[in-house]
Amino acid sequence: MKRLSMSLIAVGSLAVAAAACSAAHSSTFGDDDPNPGNTGTGAGTPTDVMTTETETFDPGNTGAGGGGVICETTPGSDMDGDGWTPSEGDCNDCDANVNPGAIEVPTDPNDPEANPADENCNGETDELLLPCDEGLQFGDANPNNGAKAVGLCMTTTPGAKTPGVISAQYVRANGTGVGNPGVSVGLQPNFGPNVATREGATMLVLSSGTARLPGQPGACQMNTCNTLGSGQAPPGFPQDVPSCSGSQEINDDVALEVQLRAPSNANGYSFEFDFYSFEYPEWVCTSFNDQFIALVDPPPMGSINGNISFDSMNNPVSVNIAFFDVCAGCPLGTNELAGNGFDGGWGDDAGATSWLVTTAPINGNDELKIRFAVWDTGDSAWDSTVLIDNFKWIASAGTVTVGTVPVPK
Repeated sequence: MKRLSMSLIAVGSLAVAAAACSAAHSSTFGDDDPNPGNTGTGAGTPTDVMTTETETFDPGNTGAGGGGVICETTPGSDMDGDGWTPSEGDCNDCDANVNPGAIEVPTDPNDPEANPADENCNGETDELLLPCDEGLQFGDANPNNGAKAVGLCMTTTPGAKTPGVISAQYVRANGTGVGNPGVSVGLQPNFGPNVATREGATMLVLSSGTARLPGQPGACQMNTCNTLGSGQAPPGFPQDVPSCSGSQEINDDVALEVQLRAPSNANGYSFEFDFYSFEYPEWVCTSFNDQFIALVDPPPMGSINGNISFDSMNNPVSVNIAFFDVCAGCPLGTNELAGNGFDGGWGDDAGATSWLVTTAPINGNDELKIRFAVWDTGDSAWDSTVLIDNFKWIASAGTVTVGTVPVPK
């Protein structure tokens, strides 16, 4: 017993292939008739209605235009349908992938025909989004700083069109607010000498025990520390593993929930995580199946009850997942257990997955919630911990699907 795009934009009878724009110039035209709406030509007067014409040239165009197409815009128009007008800062209103709500897409250095572009209209090309988690303390209970530790640096507000974090809060696994989560949450610069952050200076640590390293105030000093008590799992969880007995009881559950707006040119996102458990290997395929989930609302196609982190056999992240590769006798050995309490120094052997990366699809400008949650299953003993870092938006060609794989070594 346990001790516990090509999108086409119609302009009159003219269609513009926005993704084909390779060069552009703008000019203003007026007419000598002061009546608004007049479209004649001429010198123009101060009372004229002004129209901006952006000519975009596609060298590969073989149509009747002889190598060019025209996208006519006004300061208040949205000819590419991306939700932004020139007066709002859209610096290329004939390309739906370019506007102040987009993110930069690095130019492929291996593509000789690739031209750097200013996707977010800030006057720069291919600039990197710098980390924002310098100087955070391990006991910081501010959920906005927890989001920064994950790699979510951009922020926005309800009703705005810019991308980023709308809100962040620490909750229980079912979404109930928890206020100050105490030692269940930590913002750590490493997880022992052999486990570094994946980006920036800090990563988020969530634990069904304590998210502390040996020697830090509040560290557990053993394989079991009770924290937040009995909890309630989201619908469909804990997810049973085929041929293994399960339990519906969860304890010491804690989560970071972030509400996000995707960049206008995003088609997916990714994040990395590393799951540790004292349940491994003794309690594999038992009811003591501690779990980590990344619950997304609205759930993307390919998710399981909204969860997007699982292995190719649809096993949730637990001691039963296929990726448990860090332990005595495991492919990656025990180096990643050193100095974090999971190396036997706290009374028991343990194991971990090493870093994994989860991807999922999203549509540009969509809003979503992600709840990163961990809990003890079946009792409140033999704790489990997850590290979360390096959240990134994806804005690239191809289709993004739900999936989790090891980060290449």
